[in-house]
Amino acid sequence: MDDLIRRKPYPRREPPLRRRSWCCSFAVSPRSPENPIPNPKPKPPHHKPQTPSKSTSSFPNSPQSATRVGLVGRILSPGRVSPIDPDPIVVSEPSPIPKAYPQSRSVDSEEKKKLTSEGLSEGVKEEGNSGILFDVRLILKGKGGGSLVLELNSEVLSASSSVFAGLISDYQSRWTGSGSNLCRIEVPEVENLNVFRETIELMFEDDIAKRLLKIGVYRCIDVLEVSAGIVFTKGVLSCLKYLEAVPWSEEEEEKLRSLLSRFKFDDATTRDILARLYIQWTQIPSKNLAKQLVSSITTCTDANARNELKSLVRGLLCKSSVYEKNYPDINKEDLYVVCQSCVNSLVGLFEEASGANSNDKLPKKEMDKPLVERISKQVDNINWLLEILLDRQMAEEFVDMWADQGELLRMHGNSSPMVRYEISRVSAMLFIALGTRKLHCRSEARLGLLQAWFNPMLLDFGWLQRCRKGLDMRVLEEAMGQALLTLPLRKQYGLFMEWFRCFSKYGTECPNLSKAFQIWWRRSFLRGSESCSIESR
Repeated sequence: MDDLIRRKPYPRREPPLRRRSWCCSFAVSPRSPENPIPNPKPKPPHHKPQTPSKSTSSFPNSPQSATRVGLVGRILSPGRVSPIDPDPIVVSEPSPIPKAYPQSRSVDSEEKKKLTSEGLSEGVKEEGNSGILFDVRLILKGKGGGSLVLELNSEVLSASSSVFAGLISDYQSRWTGSGSNLCRIEVPEVENLNVFRETIELMFEDDIAKRLLKIGVYRCIDVLEVSAGIVFTKGVLSCLKYLEAVPWSEEEEEKLRSLLSRFKFDDATTRDILARLYIQWTQIPSKNLAKQLVSSITTCTDANARNELKSLVRGLLCKSSVYEKNYPDINKEDLYVVCQSCVNSLVGLFEEASGANSNDKLPKKEMDKPLVERISKQVDNINWLLEILLDRQMAEEFVDMWADQGELLRMHGNSSPMVRYEISRVSAMLFIALGTRKLHCRSEARLGLLQAWFNPMLLDFGWLQRCRKGLDMRVLEEAMGQALLTLPLRKQYGLFMEWFRCFSKYGTECPNLSKAFQIWWRRSFLRGSESCSIESR
């Protein structure tokens, strides 16, 4: 490839000279249509510069792209010594190259002088004895002010890119017989000069895939965009083939997704990549998907794997997840089916604890575990499902389900405190949700829950303090008081009296609801006259 692309070595930096004409020193920028420089010799006032003739054309960014990108081709008349002709023939209207390079690097002024000064000599050049003609001078001008000059072979350039083929053909038709075959093409507003250069160099590579392996995925996406912009079909196909075969990071995935949303490629070439980026839910059995996931977790026998999967699935299903919600919405009925299954298993374990049921249907590996451990596992599963329901605001029906567990409530009173306190962990989570305004349900549902499980909570509070398992007891005390205050004052009376008797007997083994009790007292008696007035109405 080095024989096909020639970049001249930088000349040794000379000591600074005095300011003079640009053709001898680049202390002043060369004259161009964008940066005109007045002639040092005075001219008659009636003289007017010639206006360059323009013909506008545009080129697709990809073989099937609807987005169009302009490319500038500046062709100089023979005999010029300027790297950019003062009066160029513009083949196409200047327009920005697509913004595809977040890490743009501009060439500094000294480097620009060196690169530009390489093009002072005119005419077609031949490299050594290889016979390769460098009859195209490609001038890349960066957005940051840098520039890069490449001398290329027109046959390879035309065969690789239909955009450059059109520019070269247009030049040849305009300047046939002029005595010089050197074609100048200028590309303005290049975001990243190095990426554009690498894309051009791929046209002269025998093994493009090997070159892509060296530059990596992130750079390959940049090269893909430039290749699509100049209609370098072989480069586009090679980049897509490479990208489909390698794994991506999240940053690379988002970059590729953005590129594919802005460019339209042939379906056959991008089918495999799109299949990795997007999914059609109609093509997979998405029905009961959430049920399958949570059922697998609640029946998992390995504690470490179960905890890891719980964290994973909860993070994916919660509404605050960073992941996009392109999948179908979660079916509430499926989650409640798994909840009911876990509650039934918990009832069966307490029946086993009381001797009423031996649970012979359980696997031998599960039966070998202590009963307390199996009860704790089911409680963890219920609380985990309840967290998902609360996050998605689907937990109202669970309040009714838990309040109707009469059999479990009966066995709670007959069980050992070392076992039964596990049940109160579920009640504690519901009380906290009610008291912190995360759970909204009917007054009848709140009353049923508190009448059923408030007294068991008073009995198990001491054990919960010793075996917290992540439970914040101060938050629980505050939430219990707030939950009681959501009931009618007359209903609060019975529950507060029950707490008062328990607290006076067991002290710190019971929750401290003094603050909520004071509020109830003030509302019930200190404002009694107002209450009587309202009731009389």
